[in-house]
Amino acid sequence: MDYVLGTRKQTVKNERKLIFPVMAGISAWICIICIRKETQRKRMRAKSKGRHIPCGAYEAVLKRPMDIVFSTLALGLLAPVMSFTALAVKIKLGSPVIFTQERPGLDGKVFRIMKFRTMTDARDENGKLLPDEYRLTSFGKLLRSTSLDELPELWNILKGDMSVVGPRPLLVEYLERYDGRQKHRHDVRPGLTGLAQVSGRNGLSWTEKFEDDVRYVENITFLGDIKIILDTVKVVLRREGIHSGTSETMEAFTGNGADPVGRQYPCHEGRRRGTVL
Repeated sequence: MDYVLGTRKQTVKNERKLIFPVMAGISAWICIICIRKETQRKRMRAKSKGRHIPCGAYEAVLKRPMDIVFSTLALGLLAPVMSFTALAVKIKLGSPVIFTQERPGLDGKVFRIMKFRTMTDARDENGKLLPDEYRLTSFGKLLRSTSLDELPELWNILKGDMSVVGPRPLLVEYLERYDGRQKHRHDVRPGLTGLAQVSGRNGLSWTEKFEDDVRYVENITFLGDIKIILDTVKVVLRREGIHSGTSETMEAFTGNGADPVGRQYPCHEGRRRGTVL
């Protein structure tokens, strides 16, 4: 009798041990099915509207939740750094501490980007702001070289205006100056960092930057984003590409001749034209 009871207890224990891996497997299977269906739905919807077609599940479904997790964790971990930087800006440059400006995002929709202020409001005798090189202080140069001025953009990521990785958001007036291919940089959310930023930053020409932006849009992958993030850390630590060849910041983009028809580049075309991991 004792032997039978012991055997039954052991059987129950073994069954309980199997419950967790079985349930985990079922849950994972359900998640995979849901992700595949959502990916297919978004691809079909994008195709029907003539918009950028997501290359896979990461871009279509997983990228945005990961942005939320990353920005939330980063805001918590970097809160002391951001507080100290805000105090330093207040002492060195005065108010306002945060610089905001309208920038075009996904599909060209305008949002207000947030950065730590790096320039003064110095003006000429006519009340016009002086050029950047006259308003950018040594303290502002330090913030830019270390990319500390970009930290408030984590709020833009959390809000959904931006992504961790993507083409950098530029000025609104540039929208009408892009050619057909360059316009595709707005098929995705703009990023805190991007392929162009780890390929030379302000050391690149506008044509080179835009080509890198579109190459990224054509082939967004999880491994590609991880590589860009790791390369960004290296670039920031080395303080590379902060200045263009002739300016403290970057010369204005004045246009390059319009292509009247903007092509839609599915991900398989992107792989033929050049990939990002």
